[in-house]
Amino acid sequence: MPETGPMITWDEQTDVLIVGSGIAGLSAAIEAREAGADVIVLEKMKGTGGNTRISDGGLAAPGNPLQQQADIQDSADLFYEDMLRAGLGLNHPLLTRIVAERSGEAVAWTMQHLGVTYLDRLDRFGGHSVARCLTTQNHSGADLIRAQMAKLTELGVPVRTQCLLTQLITDGTGVVSGVKVRSGYRFGSDDSGTTTHIRAKRAVVLATGGFGNDVPFRMLQNPFLDETIGTTNHRGATAEGLIAALKIDAAPVHLSWIQLGPWGCADETGYGLGASFASYCVYPAGILVDPATGCRIVNEWSDRRQRSDAILKTRHACVGVVDVDGARNSSDKLERCIQRGLIKSFDTLAALAEAYDIPERQLKSTVDHYNRGIETGAPDEFGKPLKTANPIQTPHFFAIRLWPKVHYTPGGLGINANAQVIDHSGRPIPHLYAAGEVCGGVHGASRLGSCALPECIIFGRIAGQHAAGIDSTQA
Repeated sequence: MPETGPMITWDEQTDVLIVGSGIAGLSAAIEAREAGADVIVLEKMKGTGGNTRISDGGLAAPGNPLQQQADIQDSADLFYEDMLRAGLGLNHPLLTRIVAERSGEAVAWTMQHLGVTYLDRLDRFGGHSVARCLTTQNHSGADLIRAQMAKLTELGVPVRTQCLLTQLITDGTGVVSGVKVRSGYRFGSDDSGTTTHIRAKRAVVLATGGFGNDVPFRMLQNPFLDETIGTTNHRGATAEGLIAALKIDAAPVHLSWIQLGPWGCADETGYGLGASFASYCVYPAGILVDPATGCRIVNEWSDRRQRSDAILKTRHACVGVVDVDGARNSSDKLERCIQRGLIKSFDTLAALAEAYDIPERQLKSTVDHYNRGIETGAPDEFGKPLKTANPIQTPHFFAIRLWPKVHYTPGGLGINANAQVIDHSGRPIPHLYAAGEVCGGVHGASRLGSCALPECIIFGRIAGQHAAGIDSTQA
């Protein structure tokens, strides 16, 4: 039987307890502390940052300064429609609208409050109608985590690693009053560490991330996603936090919609370097071909679900092709990828075709047809707006083998606009908040690239503000 507050002795207490040290959890911690609450952050792994730390550091934000400089017309409404289209209309409209309208504010907060800097570059990822994506200076989410950790040090907020959440504790009326954790936990050793009970006088904020690396749990949702399907997630992307909330009647939302990343490199494990090259070069500026036929298979600017489905349909890795002009956006990673054999460089398309056993004549025909479409503005058979595409014509030509990997879990806990976790009847569970990938509803069936970090910041801040505002006498 789950423990309840009146039946246990608390080992310590704080006002607001944050579980998870990715960008959502740290955003919540900063806001709660600046609102006057005492805060503790718990992290089950040895290091902080979760999937944020290994991400590319991309944030989509309509109306950002680089768009204004480039005279790109964009709006929250257009962003919202793009998110709904990718999500197959399964998005919870209010949550999606909040992300669309407040993403610019989130980026500004990272710059003005945390001191994060961004590259002087604007990207357009698949499913976005226009270029609206900014990237941190070092092309890494670690830039954001470092800035947040520095702010928490300044604010005097402790971040405790190797603390595994095992249970959310409620009182006799269903109010969340604290947590049961294993302090000194070693990942992969379930019995490691010692049991500790921590009281949260105001609220608990769950920011435990997704379950992309939890093979048993993700197979419950989609049996196809077994151990033979790789993932871009860090090894601690598992479902303990989600399960703890489900055990106290939290509502599950869209758990079976698990997103695959179409830019997964078939020749390396994890997220890797190749994925970044595919994201920033192949898909924005190149083409994707089936090596068995030499033909394109999809609109390279379509959303992640469409591109992943197209590759899976071929039943083998496909080949991304881009020329030297299209490869400029990833010059920092290109040489390392070539050295590791992830990307190959060729003087001619004929040499590329031979290396990947692609029918040479058909590959040349595919590229010629694609380039003519760009030149003439002819309709593309896959619906890609070729007038703004890049031709494949300038040596060197670069190629990479791509096969989808589990990347993101759009499903999770149901929340409302105040980031309160809701139960099966749609009512808030008292004193429990959540933010980031542990939540469901924002993205529907599929998330657009560079939308996760703004979402985490936005709902993390909302959760922290509301958690700190609870009257402690209600606990």
